[in-house]
Amino acid sequence: MHQPNLPATADDNHRRRDGPRRLPAAEGAPGQPPDRAPRPTPSRPAPGARRADGLPPTHTALICVALPGLAISTEQGQLSGQGLEGFYRAGRRVLARCQVRVAGREPLPVQARMTGADSARFVGTLRASPAAGPDPDVVVERTRHADGTERITLRSFALHPLRLPLEVALGTDLADLSAIASGTPGPELPATVHDSGLRWATPTGNASVTADPPPADALASAGLLRWQFELPPGGTVSVELRVRPDGAGPLRAVGRAATSPLAPARAAGDDPRVPALLRTSIDDLQALLLRDPAHPSDTYLAAGAPWRCGPAPADALAAARMTLSLGTRLAAGTLRTLARTQLRGPGPQSGMIPGPRRDAGAHLPPGCTGTEATLLFPALLAEARRWGLPEHETRELLPAAERCLAWLRAAADDHTYLCDPQPGGPARSETQAHAHRAALLGADLLDAYDRPGGTGLRQWAAELRKAFRTDFWVEDPGGGRPAAALTPDGRPLTHLGATAVHLLDTGLLGAGRLAVGLLDKVQTEQLARLLGGPAMDSGWGLRGLGAKEAGHNPFGHRAGAVRVQETALAIAGLAAAGYDKEAGGLLRGLLAAAEYFDHRMPEMFAGEQRSDGTAPLPHPAACRPAATAAASGVLFLTALVGIRPDAPAGTVTLRPVHSAPLGELGLTGLRVAGAPFSVRVSRLGLAMVEEAADGLQLGV
Repeated sequence: MHQPNLPATADDNHRRRDGPRRLPAAEGAPGQPPDRAPRPTPSRPAPGARRADGLPPTHTALICVALPGLAISTEQGQLSGQGLEGFYRAGRRVLARCQVRVAGREPLPVQARMTGADSARFVGTLRASPAAGPDPDVVVERTRHADGTERITLRSFALHPLRLPLEVALGTDLADLSAIASGTPGPELPATVHDSGLRWATPTGNASVTADPPPADALASAGLLRWQFELPPGGTVSVELRVRPDGAGPLRAVGRAATSPLAPARAAGDDPRVPALLRTSIDDLQALLLRDPAHPSDTYLAAGAPWRCGPAPADALAAARMTLSLGTRLAAGTLRTLARTQLRGPGPQSGMIPGPRRDAGAHLPPGCTGTEATLLFPALLAEARRWGLPEHETRELLPAAERCLAWLRAAADDHTYLCDPQPGGPARSETQAHAHRAALLGADLLDAYDRPGGTGLRQWAAELRKAFRTDFWVEDPGGGRPAAALTPDGRPLTHLGATAVHLLDTGLLGAGRLAVGLLDKVQTEQLARLLGGPAMDSGWGLRGLGAKEAGHNPFGHRAGAVRVQETALAIAGLAAAGYDKEAGGLLRGLLAAAEYFDHRMPEMFAGEQRSDGTAPLPHPAACRPAATAAASGVLFLTALVGIRPDAPAGTVTLRPVHSAPLGELGLTGLRVAGAPFSVRVSRLGLAMVEEAADGLQLGV
């Protein structure tokens, strides 16, 4: 669901007056909805408008993304100005209404579909000939792009020449996304004729629409552009509209640049859904790329559209980590961008990566994503080095990772567990998992560069591991379960949720080894059984909160909805630990759900139980596309192959899932050690490298 980006609260990250700058809003990253972003001064509502009770729904919207541009439409194709509809640039709606009439009538919509992450196609028909009978003889096709262009094409199938008047009614409120989300966008603005189109202006901004060819008539009072076209039988004519803020040039989306940090990997194999899933996942990731305007070579991922098109440090780091198989450039850009926001100077927050709070459901208070980001930073750097991050870039980022690790040791102090930063905060299970991984991978990184501190981190991790296996394990007649958290007085909170999957995600060390986990072998086996059971596995993916737990709500974004990222982490963790049955069950469910979502996975959807003849229920406020959901498609496919590189040692180890749950699977165009890497897994679960960097040896 939407997790708007806010300044960190006082309990999270205290900022010194001379502290580092905030993570950049990146070339005009779109704004955030009002439940987390600073609330704007309400605009004067349009006549008849009233404040919405909640966010406008997104589950039926076609969202074209090429940040910082968006185009949001319904399946009708017409932009009516209702809800979220419109073209956006940098979080502002530059065009809200774009309604087409041909020969005085609106075309009948017959098809609407996404043609890419940044484009959608709408087809309508109408009868223009009096003697045409019931059959339409004119097709109206509209192709809409996130960069602010729309092409309207008329095709005649009439037997005789047609004289077709085309009218396009335009309007906008120039409202910020936060105002639209709160139901207070303001009235439509008056237009003026400008160049070959119309223009709207306010004291704070303006926008225009230009047309090619220019209209025969432009009526500012009605916001109307008109053309008269003569179409012979079989004839075609097109009009292109260009929407942009005044003075702005064509949109240069980061993901469409030749220097995109993501390799164009492809998949093939027995399961026909796999190629489409990987292709769509990479396209969505490209669409969500942002650039640090002060350092244009550094790119990172926005969390998701439409609600979270700005920076979200924990999500950006998590998505970069899941996509290391597509190259290390995204990880490097993300790490450099976040290192510039790291808190410095004296005080308990020194070394932290700032981040907003995130709702954690009914059982726990909101969590600090700054803590998660700070712990993800050294883990991502350590693993990126294994995947082939160049030596000089690793050395450049090492001081920031050391500061994160120093913060970890200072925050844990003499305590066994890392608690929430606010007074009386709980010790969360997933926080201990992040901290344990950061300590072990961070120690490995420090040792590689002869830096001090590795021994102390390993000792602390060992103490944490020993205590966790006792304090966080709750015995029950079903075989036990990990506690979700410990209260300040040491009482375990026993509800079972998807955050437990972080206990399986231990991290990559050298020679293809995985770091040891917080749970022992018996506890890991029990957790695998629980995650694969009907209370957690909905048949479409992993529920955020078990179906038998108090407060379960299949639509609750931390209380029962299927979160794609956590399901993918479960698949990868279970596969790595050798629990093929449970991993395969979650994998097949998530793939089936992806097919219903046209392979563009939302960040979450309802955790309703799957049964014959049913389909996954979308969540009306979920981001789609979302960075972690798109990255999940990359993660679980590469997890099936079991790629474990050690670029500094010049080796790569393969640990494929022996049960081969998708049959034969081939992945091409990945990146290991900075070079193309291709691998194939047979139906017998045997892996073979088909392309690799010169000198890269297959490990044992």
